[in-house]
Amino acid sequence: MKKLLGLGLAFFVVLLSACSKQPAQEATQDTASSSELRKVRLASTGPDVDIWKYIASLPETKEAGIDLDVKTLNDYVVLNTSVASGEMDVNAFQSFNYLAAYNESNKDQIHAIATTYLEPMGIYANDKIKSVDQFPNGATIAIPNDTANEARALSLLQSAGLIKLKPDFNLGSGTTNDIVENPKNLKLKPVQMTTAVRVKDDVDAIVLGNTLALEGGLNVLKDSVFREPIDQSTALYVNLLGVSEANKNDPTLAKLGELYHLPKVQQFITEKFDGTKVAVNKPVSEFTNAK
Repeated sequence: MKKLLGLGLAFFVVLLSACSKQPAQEATQDTASSSELRKVRLASTGPDVDIWKYIASLPETKEAGIDLDVKTLNDYVVLNTSVASGEMDVNAFQSFNYLAAYNESNKDQIHAIATTYLEPMGIYANDKIKSVDQFPNGATIAIPNDTANEARALSLLQSAGLIKLKPDFNLGSGTTNDIVENPKNLKLKPVQMTTAVRVKDDVDAIVLGNTLALEGGLNVLKDSVFREPIDQSTALYVNLLGVSEANKNDPTLAKLGELYHLPKVQQFITEKFDGTKVAVNKPVSEFTNAK
């Protein structure tokens, strides 16, 4: 009887010892799994940061081997220089025409690795103006002061019938010098895009991209007096993920484009931004030579 009791006690000690070790083993396995993730530093700005933080929280991101660290940077130039220098791995904020304008002026090039969305630029007027034909003679309109978005804003003003541009107007680098007709003698005031909403009440209207408009409480579908059509003419304005020369063929970073277009991510974006960000999931090569 004592022998049997001794065997039972020995079995219980072994079992207890095994159970006490199991959590430690599982913890070790979890740690090993976490250590296999690659930390990717992504820089964005405005409401887009919320999208990427949502993507960072998804199990699909971990399954892709990515530990996504999302940083907010509010200066467009720094968003690119931080990627070019290697401080950040990838950015998500710019369109193809902004990328082209940046690369023309900088030695360290940024490369597109995936498309994300297109959102229309809009004209937002003060409360007295309900349509573009109500702009008074000599009205002041604030437009972006960076090359790519200035050209985009001028193209939009032409589409609205407010000005006329040269036939060979460059959609990526055109300036106010390309205006050939200005029947209402509009005064175009270049301002930094990130501060445009703040001057809205000081001018008759502002021309603004949708990301910053949303950040300032404006919805291009509801609040603008005129907005860009979403068609082939706006192909240059599709947004993208940008990386440095060294990372342009990085397969891990390329997975970010796939993650962005997951159905659950698109549902999140539609609900959060009232349909103002139209998904574009096409090869980057289709936009490389767009003009």
